[in-house]
Amino acid sequence: MNTNIEKLYQLSLKQERIILGLMSGTSCDGLDVALCKISGSGTNTKLTILQFETIEYADDFKKEIKTSLSRKDADLENICLLNPYIATQHAKIANQCLKKWNFKKEDIDLIASHGQTIYHAPKSLHEKEKFPNATLQIGDGDHIAVQTGIITISDFRQKHIAAGGEGAPLAVYGDYLLFSKLGENRILLNIGGIANFTFLPGDGNTENIFSSDVGPGNTMMDAFIRKHFSEKKYDDNGNIAKQGTFNNELLLELKSHAFFENDFPKTTGPELFNLNYLQKAQEKTGTESLSKEDVMATLNKFTTDTIVLAINKIELTMNPTSIYVSGGGFHNAYLLENIKSQLTHTFDSTNSLHINEDAKEAVLFAVLANECVCGSTLKIGLGKNKIPSITMGKISFPD
Repeated sequence: MNTNIEKLYQLSLKQERIILGLMSGTSCDGLDVALCKISGSGTNTKLTILQFETIEYADDFKKEIKTSLSRKDADLENICLLNPYIATQHAKIANQCLKKWNFKKEDIDLIASHGQTIYHAPKSLHEKEKFPNATLQIGDGDHIAVQTGIITISDFRQKHIAAGGEGAPLAVYGDYLLFSKLGENRILLNIGGIANFTFLPGDGNTENIFSSDVGPGNTMMDAFIRKHFSEKKYDDNGNIAKQGTFNNELLLELKSHAFFENDFPKTTGPELFNLNYLQKAQEKTGTESLSKEDVMATLNKFTTDTIVLAINKIELTMNPTSIYVSGGGFHNAYLLENIKSQLTHTFDSTNSLHINEDAKEAVLFAVLANECVCGSTLKIGLGKNKIPSITMGKISFPD
């Protein structure tokens, strides 16, 4: 037997595994690195975060990624070059974190790497009849495995598409395993570049679990800040938006896209919701002369309203219902204040569920890697809500 296969088999038999989760979102700010201790699998999964840190990318690295991010006109050679380049940088960060935390490569059972999404193209967006849903993450797992010396699980989203999904959101699998609780309906709301949520019914009926993107989270607000406030990367606590007044005419135009009327589940990305989308809406409504503060107030309201719209669409059959928030949007106090003002649900962060709100996505991919190696096929509602019953991830050996 190949020694790597033998090692993988032995890993699957261990009572607990140490897995390093790596997550880079569409904001391209940095790499979330979560070192997790995981025991069991499936609904018996238990997880503890041993270490977590977000390592900010160097400006040059961000610039290189953004040359191809969510662009139809991206250069093919550049994408080819970025694939190993991103993996090399992620491996370097992983090695540095392990050294800082006093862990050797022999202490780590697996790396779970999401990679960098550079284009997301569900059929609802590309509208080309003969082509299926598609998505592309680069940062090849083989390079990470070789440069860290650790078995790496990566490229999770392709299996989801192959089995009939749209490649996103994948959080539903980890959310179900880690956060389901009998007697309490739970909404796990993640406000990253794109906002998405998982609904976990308190009655334990997996047929009622579903997950969906809901629209822009931080992506348009962050892009606007970076363009017009060069010294800032995001609207800290929503302070700039708070200084302005939202423009209702512009807001209505932003919310007029058919995406918001589509049934759950659905996915989207910065390929649609970007500064070009904002510019077209301003041109259509004659609001090009709005102050930067008023535009930010409108974008904040846009994210608020589309999240609230999605949550209000959920048919709840059991009380109480709690919303647990994660992602960068959790730190935008003004955004959260606006969301809470329109809802009556109980709000908290996933930190109250023992998962750092910034670490959640990296943690969830560690869970998916654990399932890939030692779990059985995840069956959530038998595919009723377009949640394929699958295990995900491609396996890369270090030698």
